[in-house]
Amino acid sequence: MSFPASPLIVAHRGASHDAPENTLASIALGWAQAADLLEIDVRLTRDGAVVLLHDETLARTTGCPAAPQALDLATIRQLDAGAWKAPQYTGQRVPTLPEALAAVPADKGILIEIKCGAEIVPALQRHLAQAVLPPERVHLICFDHEVLSAAKAAMPHIKALFLAGGTHEGRPRPLSDLDALIAAARAANFDGLDLGEDWPIDAAFVRRVHAAGLLLHIWTVNDGARARQLVAAGVDGITTDRPGWLRKQLQGDG
Repeated sequence: MSFPASPLIVAHRGASHDAPENTLASIALGWAQAADLLEIDVRLTRDGAVVLLHDETLARTTGCPAAPQALDLATIRQLDAGAWKAPQYTGQRVPTLPEALAAVPADKGILIEIKCGAEIVPALQRHLAQAVLPPERVHLICFDHEVLSAAKAAMPHIKALFLAGGTHEGRPRPLSDLDALIAAARAANFDGLDLGEDWPIDAAFVRRVHAAGLLLHIWTVNDGARARQLVAAGVDGITTDRPGWLRKQLQGDG
């Protein structure tokens, strides 16, 4: 495993601080704010389309209380996914995965978080095979070990990073949990971990992950001091809602 010389900045659901998350507007703004990678969330519709959506239902971002798997794509496309954020984003639609993939510049990459079950894997495999984006610029991420294992087994050439927060039932997770995550990731041939910033991350923590041959990305970081600490520790990627702002912070311009 080769590790980047400096951490990649990942736009969380696009530039979601300034634009409605998981829309083409937030994706475009993420690139405009010089993100290296873009993170999106994907779910299946009733008719098998892959759409960008974080929550289990469309309620928060469109006002429709239904789950995406209860609706056809044509119905979901009629919903407004931007007005909740600000009036200027009225008319933004829920995008499909092919639309998001087509919006990735040639020198950038994407993290696709699987928010549903393994039933989405064949559709992901099909869309990624049809995309112009080279497979080395794609990462699959998921909190569900079984789902991510199924995706990695179907697409061994695509990087897979296992997601995990740093607390459990409101308490900080012990470092022994990191060892368990590393073991689980290696057993499934995953390529890395994508951990919450609430883990006690320092240089020794990062070395522990790297020694196992795994990448280490951290989410979601919107604090300049914390980001600088993570850079010093040697992490490989930092996910943020504010990619442009964070880059300035790391360059000393903030």
